[in-house]
Amino acid sequence: MDVVFGNWKYIFKNLWYVLPFAIVPAVLLAVSIDYEAIRFVTHAFFTGGLHDMEFVYLFRAFSILRIDHVWSALISAVTLIVSCVLFTLMLIFVEKHMRIGKRTLSGLKRQFTWLILPVFCMGLFYLALYEVFAVVVSAVLFAVCRLPSTAFLYLLFLAVIAVFAFLLLYVVALLYLFLPCKQVTGFKTYDAFFYSYRLMTGVRGKLLLSLFISIAGSFVILTASSLLPMSAFVIIAFVVCAFYFMSFGVRMETVYFKTDKLDREDQLKSYRELML
Repeated sequence: MDVVFGNWKYIFKNLWYVLPFAIVPAVLLAVSIDYEAIRFVTHAFFTGGLHDMEFVYLFRAFSILRIDHVWSALISAVTLIVSCVLFTLMLIFVEKHMRIGKRTLSGLKRQFTWLILPVFCMGLFYLALYEVFAVVVSAVLFAVCRLPSTAFLYLLFLAVIAVFAFLLLYVVALLYLFLPCKQVTGFKTYDAFFYSYRLMTGVRGKLLLSLFISIAGSFVILTASSLLPMSAFVIIAFVVCAFYFMSFGVRMETVYFKTDKLDREDQLKSYRELML
């Protein structure tokens, strides 16, 4: 179960070391989430109003890009840039800790200068992939909402979300180990993609399960909290986004070290711990 829950174990054990990387991205993501749209869709689901649902509300509820205003678009751009920078730093920190057992950022500049570009490219790819998911799932749900308002409609509504979420995570999993592979091995892009894909195929089911648990938990928490006042929703969204940001990156490293059969120096007890 290290593949499924190993990232959570690492986060809880080293929370105060990895949390600083997630604070700013989590704040930006929390304020970017469209509270009104999520609240509208959730309220319609529980009050039998899905048959009146419009596409724009569904898309706003699922999308993480805010382009309805110039300031919203600016926040989205800043969120992407800041998230990629801090995600790169977090990967450097976690990889070094697992590789040699030290929780420091020495040697930061050397790794950062060549790792930031792959991280930024993958960030753009995952963002584009998710926004395509948001458009497609919103369109399908809009069509579903045109059906008569019966219990089947609500079951189909949830089934569509689950199926498309699985398809999204399946594509995410295909390239999930690329960044830690490139970071550890220094392979060229094609070789890193090929080797990381081979490693991923051995744990594909467990990796998908781990990703699905995280995204399903986030979905349920954010949906339920949308029924609360906006201030409470933003606080809860911040906690969820911070945890998901840390989990997404740490999982890359834990799964890569596991699949490539690399020793985890961070798991070795120090001399002082052995004497206790």
